Amino acid sequence: MDKFEKTNAQFEAAVGECRDLFGKKLHDYGASWRILRPSSLTDQLFIKAKRIRQLELTGTSLVGEGIRPEFVGLINYGIVGLIQLAKGFADTVDIGPDEAMTLYDKYAHEALELMKRKNHDYDEAWRGMRVSSYTDLILTKIERVKEMEDLAGQTLVSEGIDANYMDIINYSVFALIKLQK
Repeated sequence: MDKFEKTNAQFEAAVGECRDLFGKKLHDYGASWRILRPSSLTDQLFIKAKRIRQLELTGTSLVGEGIRPEFVGLINYGIVGLIQLAKGFADTVDIGPDEAMTLYDKYAHEALELMKRKNHDYDEAWRGMRVSSYTDLILTKIERVKEMEDLAGQTLVSEGIDANYMDIINYSVFALIKLQK
């Protein structure tokens, strides 16, 4: 197995862990996230990333959960963000579990394909990075999304909110892989 195949397998395993949790929460709560407006979803991503940074800086958790579950949350909310961008938000839950899982798989696959292309071009550079750098890059991406939302999509050179969500997902997957060691 070459280095890229190893990364692909690790990526798929990490996303599989996230997918499993997403499915369980979907069972318990339904697709309640369908009511989230873009700004609320961005704020949810922000809360998760800020908590990771705080835990990295202090090493102390008063609620007993570590960094890893927050990266899982960033991946799942990133995928929810992509779904919301495509479908728009709803006033009520308007999709069932099967459709939600199908959409989850679609965007998880798109994130994997993007990671493969970028990983090839950057030659596994992510492996030499620190998890704290992923956190800072994720927070930067979230700030960019906030600015784009405030500009109501009237950007000049941005890749778009979807590209930032994809990067948040991929940096979070890299963090899960590195935290597994």
